Amino acid sequence: MPPSSHDQLVAAAGLPRLEARMLLEMVSGRSREWLIAHGPEPVAADLAERFHALARRRLAGEPMAYLTGQREFHGRLFQIDAAVLIPRPDTEGLVDLALTLAPPGARVLDLGTGSGAIAISLACARADLRLCATDRSAEALAVARRNARALLGPDWADRIDFRHGDWWQALPDDARFELVAANPPYLAETDPHLDSDLRHEPRTALVAADGGLDDLRRIAMAAPRHLTPGGWLLLEHGREQGAAVRSLLAAAGLVEVRTAQDAEHRERVTLGRLNAAGDAMPEHPPHAASSQTAPDGS
Repeated sequence: MPPSSHDQLVAAAGLPRLEARMLLEMVSGRSREWLIAHGPEPVAADLAERFHALARRRLAGEPMAYLTGQREFHGRLFQIDAAVLIPRPDTEGLVDLALTLAPPGARVLDLGTGSGAIAISLACARADLRLCATDRSAEALAVARRNARALLGPDWADRIDFRHGDWWQALPDDARFELVAANPPYLAETDPHLDSDLRHEPRTALVAADGGLDDLRRIAMAAPRHLTPGGWLLLEHGREQGAAVRSLLAAAGLVEVRTAQDAEHRERVTLGRLNAAGDAMPEHPPHAASSQTAPDGS
């Protein structure tokens, strides 16, 4: 049987043409333009086998980002593997909010950094920020450090202080920040998505107890001890959790609590501020915090 050509491999893969071409680009090390120009040419047997192996994994539902080892986020390519969640466009809204709210020279904390997408995107956008990023997974921190090295250059270790530990436990007791951002696990253990498109991603980075609210609560309750007066807490969460997370931030004593929507007008990021000395007292007690939703993630 004659060897397959590049075009035949793509056509017979059983995948969308774009996905098949992306996999062929990866295994061949050739650009898309080269593969189109040389489409009728035969493919070496070892290269074809590597392509078929990846195509089978994709057909079994494994995300393209894990197969290619990279994902674009906030305009930059991040290296990823199965130790970290795949960065998603929804989280870009969290980054944009942080960039808007962080004052000049702010100390900023990224809790549960995973691939480092949030912290590194902030560092790339604003050289003035003093960043710290934590994760309880040593494997995830290794991925984040690789991304920092690739995207921030030789002084990456001076730009972001990476720390290993479970949420606030990774930090000294006296650590204080002008802004804290987190995209913690927020899915319930019974969420049906866990058995479909999310089944290949690390479950510990997806699922939280108490219907998905446990980690959000742990972060919110301890936040006032680690925020400077006037400092902000930003929490990404599920689209039906806005009211619950607003209540958590209000119960923690934060003020100006509100929820921003994502690009599809779903509640996505809830934020609140630690009352600063000299601030006027809020009109309502904390348990009655505003449920106002900011438009379009702003």
